[in-house]
Amino acid sequence: MTKYLIIDDEPIAHDIIKGYCDLLPGMQFQKNCYDAIEALDYLSEYHVDLIFLDLNMPKLKGFAFLKTLTKPPKVIVTTAYKEFALEGYELNIVDYLLKPFSFERFLKAVHKATNSQDKNEVRSIIKDENTIETIFLRSNKKYIQVEIKEILFLESAGNYVKVVTAKETITIRDKISDLLTKLPVDYFVKVHKSFAVAKTHIKSIEGNRIFIQEYEVPLGKMYRTDVYNLLT
Repeated sequence: MTKYLIIDDEPIAHDIIKGYCDLLPGMQFQKNCYDAIEALDYLSEYHVDLIFLDLNMPKLKGFAFLKTLTKPPKVIVTTAYKEFALEGYELNIVDYLLKPFSFERFLKAVHKATNSQDKNEVRSIIKDENTIETIFLRSNKKYIQVEIKEILFLESAGNYVKVVTAKETITIRDKISDLLTKLPVDYFVKVHKSFAVAKTHIKSIEGNRIFIQEYEVPLGKMYRTDVYNLLT
């Protein structure tokens, strides 16, 4: 059985999540918490396997709450705010659901949480040396399958993103922040408001420039600390 906790300040969100969980075998409801402080008090005495976590709550925000836990259970974020997705995956969440979400999307997230042996493996890049992870990118009314390890960097261009690979550049209609949520969090790093690079493809860094093969990618001032911490 998967013991779960719902943390959300909206009663209707509790009803929807619990209603979905009631349709699934093996899900054992524990408690409704309407703010993170109430959840902290509960978790100090009881163990759960999975948390459904809202972000914009009074008293203590969702990610601030998550950072206080030394050994957090698996977490599925349920929120109306898509801009915090990258931060969520950096905190090793299992999945990020945007409200309103369908039962089908909810089911996919729960399966990911209950079937994974360890939350740090959920978004692994390569499962073993013979298994390569790919992603389908929609461009010009067709879907193109791309090996993630071939992606050099992403460049935002308004409502579009250029996915630059070792072989070609594919332009898709998406936001860079949304695309990053679909890619392995440990593989890419944001280096500029308009650029994210694959760490394994960085050739060198000089001042405010990152060199990847024959390309130069700008390094934004706000991102320098994160990039240099990554290197050290």
